[in-house]
Amino acid sequence: DHQKADWVSIHEQICQLLIPIRTSLPGLLSENERKHGMEQLVKRQQYVIDLAYGTAQEFVLDGKHKEAIPAALHALRFSTEVYGSNSVQLVPAYLLLAEASAGAGHLPQASKYLSQAEWIVLRTPDCSVTLQCKLHRSLGLFCAAEGNFDRALYHLANDIYLASSTFGLKSIETSGGYFHMANVFFRQNKMDVANSLYAKV
Repeated sequence: DHQKADWVSIHEQICQLLIPIRTSLPGLLSENERKHGMEQLVKRQQYVIDLAYGTAQEFVLDGKHKEAIPAALHALRFSTEVYGSNSVQLVPAYLLLAEASAGAGHLPQASKYLSQAEWIVLRTPDCSVTLQCKLHRSLGLFCAAEGNFDRALYHLANDIYLASSTFGLKSIETSGGYFHMANVFFRQNKMDVANSLYAKV
């Protein structure tokens, strides 16, 4: 079942691409040939990362969260190989894995992925505002899924603050935070606040 899920999710698309990635370079190469070989390897790995990440995103958008997990795991695995295990480049894959896991009903696993993403962002002083916004939004949505509405509002408020200070109060980037915050107020039966936020969106 696990292999079939992996095949349906992503492996069928990347199977042929893995052959040159997994094949080691010949031993007797010049320095230039070895350097060129390594550059080609990284390009292939980055292509697989983009393909796996995009495929996982499509599954999540289609509501096929279980199918998204193997593809997102491949994106994380190759990102780790290319950028290292503590790189900020891993955060999008962790956030996507958290969203897919939560959507599939695996909240403890989603929590682990979110913790890993949060840890990397906290250790990266020059982390982009866009990534910080995505992290807070993901944390907010996760807390809302758990029913922890106060914590959800805290993270969504941070998302809105960061987005509005960077992109402006009336930006598309900010409107997503307002929308999710309105949903939380709606679930709390605070209809006046929810309706005003929906109107703002």
